[in-house]
Amino acid sequence: MKSVQDMINDKNIWAGLNRPGIAMEEADIVVFGVPYDGGVSFRSGAKEAPRAIREITYTIPPTTEHWEDLSELSILDLGDISAEKRDSLFQKVEETVYASVKAGKLFTMIGGDHSTTIPVLRGVDRAMDKPFGIVHIDAHFDLCHEMGGDLLSHGSVERRSLELKNISDTESIFFVGIRSVESEELGFINSHKMNIFKAMDVRNNGVADTVKRVKEAMSRFEAIYITVDIDSLDPAYAPGTGTPQFGGLHSRELLDLLYGLFDLPIIGFDVVEVSPSLDNSSVAVFAARKILTECWGHYLRKNRLEGGK
Repeated sequence: MKSVQDMINDKNIWAGLNRPGIAMEEADIVVFGVPYDGGVSFRSGAKEAPRAIREITYTIPPTTEHWEDLSELSILDLGDISAEKRDSLFQKVEETVYASVKAGKLFTMIGGDHSTTIPVLRGVDRAMDKPFGIVHIDAHFDLCHEMGGDLLSHGSVERRSLELKNISDTESIFFVGIRSVESEELGFINSHKMNIFKAMDVRNNGVADTVKRVKEAMSRFEAIYITVDIDSLDPAYAPGTGTPQFGGLHSRELLDLLYGLFDLPIIGFDVVEVSPSLDNSSVAVFAARKILTECWGHYLRKNRLEGGK
């Protein structure tokens, strides 16, 4: 079995698009893993995801389901960020994101549990001199002030984001796919203006209407970050996750949703909470790989094929 270092030095990962050793300025997309799941409140295993996902990218073609050729993309895989203590780990992640945003690169983080998005958002916040928006695709709000005494838990991601200088209000976040709420969160949600499209709303109103609503709410921002918790999908489509919730998005709905959302000024995105050991068939791992490569295709379409930046 190849080590993580061997994999990131291998040009064959990411459908042969990896360009090990190039400068960040030469890359189109920067990707890195955060193999950490110390912020979970239930089942662990998400720390295994970055490696498991990379391992199934050797044989896929550099194309999308829309028959787009990705071969001109240059991907710089920085490998996995790790540290013995969480504070050090989160600081490293923040610095990596800060550098990526300053370099003007679309970046992709592979978690890890959802707490790994906290330092990502901190890095974006440090690098920006203007407000930015967040699209939170998840079964859960992650708006708890703390879980089990932990202020940096996977259930506190967006509560921490509301403390950032460039997240001006609760309407800076659009929640999509929600179908579970903690008692503490319910009081918070009912006392604030929120952008919410529950999983049942997506099904009842359709993806096109969902995308329209998100675009309308997020149009005031010049930069937007998307965080995708794999448990936004119904467990039938992603059983390998720590806190699955019945009644979620179908795989087609999520893919079409992301296709539409990339019309927005997306500066980065993540896929988190994939737990390979909880799924013997690796369904969630394959789902994550598909999400990653399709989103890179959306980036290419917008910024190259359609005369973008």
